[in-house]
Amino acid sequence: MDLLVLVIVLMLGAIVLVGVGEKLRLPWPALMVVMATLVGLVPAWREVSIDPHLILPLFLPPLLYATAQRTSWSLLRGRWRAVVGLALVLTTITIAAVAGTALAVVPGMTVAAAIAIGAAVAPPDPVAVEAIAGPVGIPRRLTTTLQSEGLFNDAVAIVVFTAAIGATQTGRPFGVDVLGEFALGLVLAVVIGLAAATAGGWLSDHVADVAGRNAITLVLPFAVYILAEELHASGVVAVVVAAVQTASRRGGDDVEDRLTGRAFWDVVELLVTGVAFGLIGVELYQVVAEAGPELGRMVGHAAIVCAVVVGVRALWLLLLLALHRRARDPWVAPRTWQESLILTWGGMRGLATLALALAIPTVGADGPLESRPEILVIAAAVVLVTLVLPALTLPTLVRVLGVQGAHEAEQRAERELIARASRAAVAHLRAQSRSGELPEEAAARIEQALGQLDDAVAGELPHEYSDRIKEFRKRRKVATALQADAFRVARDEVVRARNEAGVDPEVADRVLRELDLRSRR
Repeated sequence: MDLLVLVIVLMLGAIVLVGVGEKLRLPWPALMVVMATLVGLVPAWREVSIDPHLILPLFLPPLLYATAQRTSWSLLRGRWRAVVGLALVLTTITIAAVAGTALAVVPGMTVAAAIAIGAAVAPPDPVAVEAIAGPVGIPRRLTTTLQSEGLFNDAVAIVVFTAAIGATQTGRPFGVDVLGEFALGLVLAVVIGLAAATAGGWLSDHVADVAGRNAITLVLPFAVYILAEELHASGVVAVVVAAVQTASRRGGDDVEDRLTGRAFWDVVELLVTGVAFGLIGVELYQVVAEAGPELGRMVGHAAIVCAVVVGVRALWLLLLLALHRRARDPWVAPRTWQESLILTWGGMRGLATLALALAIPTVGADGPLESRPEILVIAAAVVLVTLVLPALTLPTLVRVLGVQGAHEAEQRAERELIARASRAAVAHLRAQSRSGELPEEAAARIEQALGQLDDAVAGELPHEYSDRIKEFRKRRKVATALQADAFRVARDEVVRARNEAGVDPEVADRVLRELDLRSRR
């Protein structure tokens, strides 16, 4: 019962802090961590905890799915440098650097345990990027780089972590056979994700109720994650693949599904994110409480590990900056030292880091794992330094560095997509007019209505739009049919553009949402 009460309190806290964060212009998830840490002071909740082995299966699938469905295959292909350079190479380097540091500074640390803590603190959290970095004014080019990294680095870290924990339990040395396990699990995860998306799409096509179709999208990430983990594949990659494939198969006519699904997932993401970040805060308090009188010494070691984590990331991004200066792809990041600094500070650790650290067993093959309390303190310190501190300082840093000025390019891309959709719809109307199916005057007036879409996306939606449509035609039924036909063509054009290279899926989704809203009216 205490756990249930705690979860409800965290949900209510998330709802309240969304408004508080807007007032204070601070990311609400960071405030959630601070608030939940204070919740740990309540005596009744000090002993309340959740099985660390359940944290990832409960919270990671829906949050990964919500983040991944905002991307596309073309964007991931364009971000292959981020996936390889950051999610794979940087994660591996960070694991090695942290493991070496832990072995050097923590007394009694075994090689397997050092690799385990390295794997726990190495991967930045895509959920944190979506919840914190996005709203503070970071350009989409940088945000999508962080998201592309975050969607796949957990897969690398979890495979290494699992192998390291297996070594601590069996006493076997940690070997390079983890590479084969990772490659096999990656391939199997892709197959599972594609198959699940296909099965989910088939099931949605045969469910008439829109609430039922939305329920399928909620069940799908959990089912995919559990199935992949049971088959020793990467549950993270399987969920990401399923989400991207599901988003890419949506057609222009799925208006109701998109509108209700967006509202449904906004609520789910808000509550799950709030509880997830709240549990981070609660666990941070408990970790500090369990450290006891040794906390001071442990914090000193943790500070060294934090410096290594941030330093390795900074050096790697400076190296990527030197390599990217000659790249012609306009979406490649970083391109300046300011962008390197933002990407370094945006490498926020969160739910996965703490969940993995808590999952480290108390007993190994050779007896009690005496370094476990210090491992937890290190993980908690990394979360505080890379999540809470950046969340509170990123808005100021973005403003001081002047990075937010790149939003002009995103607005231009949005307007270009609006113009493309309008041209497609107008061309269709003109073709109908020439064939005699539509009077020239009606086509001209509907073309004028489509031209107002740019203002609507900017937040200036004319409420009298329906009345104007009625004036265009004497018969409402005919006018509605013409309007639906025009917006159908426009939606199809935006859906087609969403899967093209160089088009930001989030920009396409904003335009598509406005078209959906106007279509429903």
